Amino acid sequence: MDKEIISTANAPAAVGPYSQAIKVGNTLYSSGQIALDPATGAMAAEDIAGQAEQVMKNLQAVLTAAGYSFEDVVKTTCFLADMKDFATFNAIYEKYFVSKPARSCVAAAALPKNALVEVELIAIR
Repeated sequence: MDKEIISTANAPAAVGPYSQAIKVGNTLYSSGQIALDPATGAMAAEDIAGQAEQVMKNLQAVLTAAGYSFEDVVKTTCFLADMKDFATFNAIYEKYFVSKPARSCVAAAALPKNALVEVELIAIR
């Protein structure tokens, strides 16, 4: 199996023993991204809208580093700390994922660094 570790300084460094993404053949598997600012390592916002925007920027940086775009995404998994944020999250999400990939969205009891949202994806070229 031919695999490539994807790493970029334009997205936050992993906060554990994992890669930002792994490319296997023509498929990219990203780790979950939270709203850390890659320049400071701090949470970029305290509200769901601000965090969702930063998550999308982080995902975009990982996609770009691997030579992919949001159009290549076929599946996302989204984790929300509070399902009351579902509508606000969707409003941000749909600006980036206009191709409407398959998706799961679940509530999580807690997310790393007390994030409000985390998103991972699978992309194929």
